[in-house]
Amino acid sequence: MKLIGLTGGIGAGKSTVSSRLRDRGAVIVDADAITKELQQPGTDVFAAMVARFGDVILAPDGTLDRAAVAEIVFKDPEALKALNAIVHPAVGVEILRRIQEQVETDRVVVLDIPLLRKDGVYAVQGVLVVDTPIEEAVRRLVTYRAMSEDDARARITNQISREQRLEMADFVVDNSGSEDALDEQVDSAWTWISSLPDWTPPPAEATPSA
Repeated sequence: MKLIGLTGGIGAGKSTVSSRLRDRGAVIVDADAITKELQQPGTDVFAAMVARFGDVILAPDGTLDRAAVAEIVFKDPEALKALNAIVHPAVGVEILRRIQEQVETDRVVVLDIPLLRKDGVYAVQGVLVVDTPIEEAVRRLVTYRAMSEDDARARITNQISREQRLEMADFVVDNSGSEDALDEQVDSAWTWISSLPDWTPPPAEATPSA
């Protein structure tokens, strides 16, 4: 098995690159998708979130109103810290379980995490960063996700900087151009991934955390 970290800022097109890697045979372990699964009604994470933030984060049908959660945490660092303390440990455990399912295979496993740390407990063999200029990311968020420009810029600012993300990159996919150009870069990324040695599990004492 080969284990690669995939990250990128909001609006950079990380999900698009993830989909193209899946098309080439990769197993995608998507932290955002896992988070949504663990936030369904009836889960421990859901109950803890409601206990912390109240019914204001619930939609009329009793499910989580993600927009309401975002409205709270992106304006309040302490609220964001509290949310992360509830969600991240549970997500980390599930991520590690899914990785371990693939250990005895010859698959490429792509760990798709927005705030991936290169030195994190998953011991990824390399970090693939999807990069796009900030103004293009803002345009995409406004055009395709119906965000206001102020909201889009606030969310970008709330993440680590573009420069910090690029510093951790072992391979960069520039997603500021055409679809064809992106496919060529993903092909190059796949060649790079295929050249890497097999994954070595991290020490047993490592604590999973997204």
